[in-house]
Amino acid sequence: MPDVQVVVAHRARATLRVGDVFLKVDPDRAGIDAEVAAMAAVAVPTPRVLWRRHPVLAIERVPGAALGTFGQPSPVGPASWVAAGAAVRSVHRTPLPGRAATAPVDGLARRLEEACAWFLAHDVVPADVVRRNRELALVALRPRTTCFTHGDLQPDHVFVEHDVVTGVIDWSGAGAGDPLLDLAVLTLGHPEHLDHVVDGYGGDVDRDVVRAWWAFRCLTAVPWLAEHGFGPPGDYPETAVLLAAAG
Repeated sequence: MPDVQVVVAHRARATLRVGDVFLKVDPDRAGIDAEVAAMAAVAVPTPRVLWRRHPVLAIERVPGAALGTFGQPSPVGPASWVAAGAAVRSVHRTPLPGRAATAPVDGLARRLEEACAWFLAHDVVPADVVRRNRELALVALRPRTTCFTHGDLQPDHVFVEHDVVTGVIDWSGAGAGDPLLDLAVLTLGHPEHLDHVVDGYGGDVDRDVVRAWWAFRCLTAVPWLAEHGFGPPGDYPETAVLLAAAG
């Protein structure tokens, strides 16, 4: 009989693994609905839905290995990252329910200011590190047209085998968004593969905006992780990225 493994667990949701089945426990019905709808809509491989009974969604394991884990070297080569870039382009071509619109930045700006205030109140990094990364992050908050995005495209959500994408998982954040944020989240912990991802993605990608999203992502992620019990914020790889960007 297979063991029950806790993949991730915090106050918002939990994911368990039993053999080749993953059980996602999420009290937010809208999030589960969005995840199932997104997996049905995109033209990339996704986990097969086995059953759902609120608040649990059961999905099948996808084959292959993850592109990487934030804070650790990637176990796959450049060709797999190129393939991931092409898969992201396919996701972004998924039609939105309505016409694409220019996304407001007010809410994002508030999140950024609240995160910076949290850093200063908790003395996680020096104030000049917060200031420098805030300046970088503001570059991402420009008017832009939204498209269908994954919403949380971490490298351990993309699986590959023989340089082919075999599955993209965790679609609860899917919906209208900035395509460059998907590229930023994918490459945040592996900047050496940004060019490979862009090669696969194609088109004109503003790398400065991608780097700006790196700063925004780290600034806003650290308070959330700390408040959800992920350990001392000084130990997070996101904090290391902030320090390096301000160096």
